[in-house]
Amino acid sequence: MKKYILGISCFYHDSASALICDGEILVAAQEERFSRKKHDSSFPLESILYCLKSQNIDLRDIESIIYYEKPLLTFERLLETYLGVAPRGGRSFIAAMQVWLKEKLFLKMELKKNLRKLQKSFNYESIEIPNLLFSEHHLSHAAAAFYPSPFEESVVLCMDGVGEWATTSAWIGKGKKIKPLWEISFPHSLGLLYSAFTFYCGFKVNSGEYKLMGLAPYGEPKYVNKIKENLIDIKDDGTFRLDISFFKYHRGFRMTGRKFHKLFGKPPRKGETELAQFHMDIAASIQAVTEEIVLKLASSLREETGIKHLCLAGGVALNCVANGKLFEKKIFEDIWIQPASGDAGSALGAALVGWHQHGNNERIVNKNDSMKGTYLGPEFSNEDIIQYLNHIKAPFKVHNDADLFEILADELDKGFVIGWFNGPMEFGPRALGGRSIIGDPRNKNIQSVMNLKIKYRESFRPFAPSVLEEEVGNQFEINAKSPYMLLVAQVKKELCNQITAEQEKLFGIEKLKIQRSSLPAITHVDYSARIQTVSSTTNPRYYKLISAFKRKTGCPTIVNTSFNVRGEPIVCTPNDAYRCFMRTEMDILVLQNQILYKSEQPKLNNDKVWMQEFELD
Repeated sequence: MKKYILGISCFYHDSASALICDGEILVAAQEERFSRKKHDSSFPLESILYCLKSQNIDLRDIESIIYYEKPLLTFERLLETYLGVAPRGGRSFIAAMQVWLKEKLFLKMELKKNLRKLQKSFNYESIEIPNLLFSEHHLSHAAAAFYPSPFEESVVLCMDGVGEWATTSAWIGKGKKIKPLWEISFPHSLGLLYSAFTFYCGFKVNSGEYKLMGLAPYGEPKYVNKIKENLIDIKDDGTFRLDISFFKYHRGFRMTGRKFHKLFGKPPRKGETELAQFHMDIAASIQAVTEEIVLKLASSLREETGIKHLCLAGGVALNCVANGKLFEKKIFEDIWIQPASGDAGSALGAALVGWHQHGNNERIVNKNDSMKGTYLGPEFSNEDIIQYLNHIKAPFKVHNDADLFEILADELDKGFVIGWFNGPMEFGPRALGGRSIIGDPRNKNIQSVMNLKIKYRESFRPFAPSVLEEEVGNQFEINAKSPYMLLVAQVKKELCNQITAEQEKLFGIEKLKIQRSSLPAITHVDYSARIQTVSSTTNPRYYKLISAFKRKTGCPTIVNTSFNVRGEPIVCTPNDAYRCFMRTEMDILVLQNQILYKSEQPKLNNDKVWMQEFELD
């Protein structure tokens, strides 16, 4: 009899659910993709429904449900922290306690109440709730990193804001066991330090960290010494302690306090106001400090354990620039990073804890990894899509794969921007050729067009390249797989342009005006790119599309960014995709084998039709 385990994370940020069967990862999705609320923290009802319905099962088939952390330990941390800073933080304490006393403190009851809502969806009157288990936050991260990895044995490093108490933790994974080595406890947190600077530079915490990382190459790390002399004490082994008097995240509604602002001589930037060179230098400085800590931690773990492989998880593991430096240093023979490294991925980690730790079941190692390319979300057949397009009366053409890819290669070569909706949706924050917006990387105008007219985001934000796996060494200074867009590497020197003395004098956003390589749309101002290598086995249709572009142009790389606009989650359904297509300046939409041209679409005079929900089969 098959044994299904459901893992869930919720009530903080990035709620998600994941379903495994006999240790195999089946499906997983974030709640935001269904609710259309970015970083949705609510109970992942729609995500769970998707997981169950996709396998034609219901709660009666679930052996156990495992939650990704232990709420009582988090409550203990909150109480001790607030008592330690009292009477400061009073308003924050009252607000937090209202939430905790209402639902989080009695989380087991709250979970059961929400699970009973599923009864109505499956038309049964009553059901016994499956066995409900609780993992620990960093254990869930470690499990999500190690168990799907291609390694029989590995060091596991988890770095995030905070779990129950842990903010950074190290583990050894071997076979079916994960053993803790050490941890750094709250309030000393690399993730919260980076988030403090995210807040200080005017970006939103828990979502703007990518922007801070993207801003860093425009600046100079002028404030590294000031950070290290005042804010953080970094030991030789990479462990650290913060001077918490500069921060307010442990006792207030803001990340930084007056002492922090006085140290750098300016108040926090207000969102949407102009970015100054100062903010770019601040971003460069905290990025440099983060990289130093990550490299030192990795070096000490290699020396301490002698183990040759490393797995990474936690929000800090999404810092692909630091990951690229770590890979480049060859401290470990190989590195594997969980593509859904944040709290969403902890739902998967929790399920795997349930199977291997609680169930004591053996682990089967997949030499490539067990994530199935992260293509774990909903998918739609051509029949589903045609039915929807006919319903909303949208003009479209149907092509077989061979013709479609040749047509799209030609359209990309002409400079058109294409919404690409293909197969199952990705799990995690990156679009990897399932729900992507694509373009020609050789086109010097594509970056600004995509940022300002389609993504509606800051002009400095870089775009990533999707490159054929076997061609990566010909385009970039790296010769390794990067299927999850989690490594940054330099563009191949032969493809880079020489910069004039006059261009060298440009600073800040002015650097965007320089065409730095023959792939200007994906070359960042420091000649780097966040790489996704595309395999013919994990995403054959995306691979064939890029191959067709290579045959047409000689270029084995295309621009890839997530299929969404600023402030919205990545699209999930065909109607999400069509809505995004019609409300931006995308030229073409491809829904599996159906191609739609913007110029042929009707005016937006009947929003109610094409904004209808499209039922998941």
